[in-house]
Amino acid sequence: MTTMKHDVIDDFKTRLRGELLEPGDPGFDEARKVWNAMIDRKPAMIVRCLGVADVMRSVAFARDHDLALAVRGGGHNIAGSAICNDGLVIDLSRMKSVRIDPDARRAFVEPGVLLSEFDHEAQAFGLVTPLGINSTTGVAGLTLGGGFGWLTRRLGLAVDNLLAADIVTADGKRLHVDEQSHPDVFWAIRGGGGNFGVVTMFEFKLHAVGPEIFGGLIVFPFEQAETVLQRFRDFALTMPDELAVWAVLRKAPPLPFLPADMHGKEIVALAICYSGAVADGKRAIEALYTFGTPCGEHVGPMPYEQWQQTFDPLLTPGSRNYWKSHNFATLDNEALQTVIDYVGKLPGPQCEIFIGVLGGQANRVPADATAYAHRDAIFVMNVHTRWDDVNEDTPCVAWAREFFDVTTKYATGGVYVNFLTEDESSRIKAAYGVNYDRLVQVKGRYDPRNLFRQNQNIQPPAQGT
Repeated sequence: MTTMKHDVIDDFKTRLRGELLEPGDPGFDEARKVWNAMIDRKPAMIVRCLGVADVMRSVAFARDHDLALAVRGGGHNIAGSAICNDGLVIDLSRMKSVRIDPDARRAFVEPGVLLSEFDHEAQAFGLVTPLGINSTTGVAGLTLGGGFGWLTRRLGLAVDNLLAADIVTADGKRLHVDEQSHPDVFWAIRGGGGNFGVVTMFEFKLHAVGPEIFGGLIVFPFEQAETVLQRFRDFALTMPDELAVWAVLRKAPPLPFLPADMHGKEIVALAICYSGAVADGKRAIEALYTFGTPCGEHVGPMPYEQWQQTFDPLLTPGSRNYWKSHNFATLDNEALQTVIDYVGKLPGPQCEIFIGVLGGQANRVPADATAYAHRDAIFVMNVHTRWDDVNEDTPCVAWAREFFDVTTKYATGGVYVNFLTEDESSRIKAAYGVNYDRLVQVKGRYDPRNLFRQNQNIQPPAQGT
């Protein structure tokens, strides 16, 4: 980049509707920051795209000048692949259009949209598509990796509700992809990440949910963790599709419904979202109270949008984050005891282990129907290590890795691609599972030079094979 002539860059800049930022420009350092403060990369230029034309020109420019290329949506991106060193970043965070067609129950969503922005538009009509569990997550990255959350058991994954997309491929052209048009690419982007191009529009199926759901938190003292987790596991295998219950183990934040003497102590919290008839919610969750003796609760009817924002304060930008994750088909008592043991030695007050429950509609879809392959996963465990002081890097990362290692023997071997950190390239095949070889072939057809490689990368076949 240091040898590129100024007139080449100036010509590129004049062809953009959006903004081109270079080092030293006002706002450049802020624009290169990502959610995870462990990532500190310095690109040569950042294009803040305002439309498809900007994306097409930026892809062509990176390709023609042999630049490293990163694509940034608007959300978390634990691995930091949304930013690169020395190359070009396509920043889509200003492309925020959401158009809802309530009659056809369709949503047309640009790639810079966050879950909160999508929900705001869709909930005006009492409609949803199943996305994640945190409103500051980006729709694009979540969807391209598969996308699961509170409504997945009832409505499937985000990719199961994706009807079509517009994508700019490595040749700089825009394709409209669906089951009839370029079905191989449409299949691949439903779980294959950003390996095949830049998606500039998502078309989702919408469903009637809200504006209220029945949800909240039931919190148990850590001393009851063994019984609570065992009963949670058994209940998760029989609960109705309309109910999602996830277990969160961490030190208690200063929640107003918890006694003051519980703040800062280890707890087991059951996070609940019942999307059936609100009047049936209390009956649907009554068994949860038999798991132990709660030390606090905050449960009842609430706006779906509000529930989606419940965990936002625990995921604000600017902290250092390191994750490790496993998929499980079952969790035996020994595995649960291992979880309890490691929660007993959390390296910091912001660290947690959560156990999400899939099953339901997500597991009724064949493994090869979309690129997301993990239809056997009932439980998804994420070790979320979070801290602020760089001097805590070593103990926090070591704790997460150690816990991951000792629980590997209980897991399926698969992993959700959106939970992979930057140092887990050895798990890429596990992330794509039985669909990996087919994804390699699609990659070879649409990105044979591997222009889109700043991701959990699927390498194209070697030339001539």
